[in-house]
Amino acid sequence: MATLGKPQRQHRITRLLEEQVISSQAQVVEMLAAEGVIATQATVSRDLEDLGAVKVRMPGGVTGYAVPEHSKDHAPPEEWLRRVLGEFVVEVSHSGNLVVLRTPPGSAHVIGSALDRAGFQDVLGNVAGDDTLILVCSEQARGIQVANRLAELAGL
Repeated sequence: MATLGKPQRQHRITRLLEEQVISSQAQVVEMLAAEGVIATQATVSRDLEDLGAVKVRMPGGVTGYAVPEHSKDHAPPEEWLRRVLGEFVVEVSHSGNLVVLRTPPGSAHVIGSALDRAGFQDVLGNVAGDDTLILVCSEQARGIQVANRLAELAGL
């Protein structure tokens, strides 16, 4: 058994996620162990967050971790955000300093994670459910402005 550095471990995790459906952090720990790599669940959790991995619904209805093709580190944040919003956002609305995004079932957290990682200007935070995401905008930002910008990025 070996303890790998963070880049090597994350590379192996990415490869594992590309090769098969993995639905839990414990599975990642087990698969790494089968390859002779020592990693705790807490370390794997941090690695998955760093990689931008999110749980998505796979064909057949099962959920598993996936790493976006273009992460924040490999593409400009706005370009990556445009791709994710265009793929998952189906409706954008607003009220005051709140913006509501609708997605297909099981996809709201993907958008929430993308917005967090991109550091979208004027968004203080978000709460994601199954198919709905609520964004809280800063007081100086009007919800309509943020909603219009997100709709534009999503191609709506």
